[in-house]
Order: sequence, then C-alpha cells, then structure tokens
Amino acid sequence: MTIADIIRILNAQIICGEDHLDTELHSACGADMMSDVLAFVKDQSVLLTGLVNPQVVRTADMMDMRCIVFVRGKEPDDMVVDLAKEREIVLLKTPLRMFTACGLLYESGLRGGCEK
Repeated sequence: MTIADIIRILNAQIICGEDHLDTELHSACGADMMSDVLAFVKDQSVLLTGLVNPQVVRTADMMDMRCIVFVRGKEPDDMVVDLAKEREIVLLKTPLRMFTACGLLYESGLRGGCEK
C-alpha cells in the first residue's frame, strides 16, 4: 500500500511530504503513548496518533516510520511540521477517529508488524 492509498482510504489531507506519496508501506500501528510505540512496535511503516508534538516525529524517525497520520483532525504546529520535513516523514491528517482509521486500513490489507 502506498501513502497515496492511505490518503484515499482515510479521506486524509497532506500536511507535508507531497513528494513521497508513492512510498510503499507494509504495516501500521495506532498509539498515543510513544513509550508503547518504542516498546512494542516492530517493522511499522505508518503511525496513527492523536498526539501532535515533536516527540511523535522523533519516535517515528527512531523507528524508521515513513508516515504519520494524525486522527480526529488534529493539526500539528509549525515546529512539528518542520521537524517532519527535516526527517522526510510524511504528515497526514484525517477527520476519522483512531479506531475507525485503523480498521479501514486493516480492512484494506495493511497489517501490524507482529502478525504472521
């Protein structure tokens, strides 16, 4: 699945990273606690979260995630956007709640990294 596919599935808007919409993503996770992402996430390509601070981008970067989707229409500030641009991480936002967004991506074939 590509980032462009995620935009279509989640009715998402691009915040930054328009040049990377053809990036392939193979798994996803949804979390608001970045400590959970660091402790439990393996081989994730996209992070869905309602948290909109710089730590989200730093965590995604550490875990080699290529895309962050902010749920519930959350809008990051300029510092978060600038950090994502620097790290070449695509930022999207969707009006959907996390449960719905994760379900739609799962239904479309995107899985979590720990499934077999």
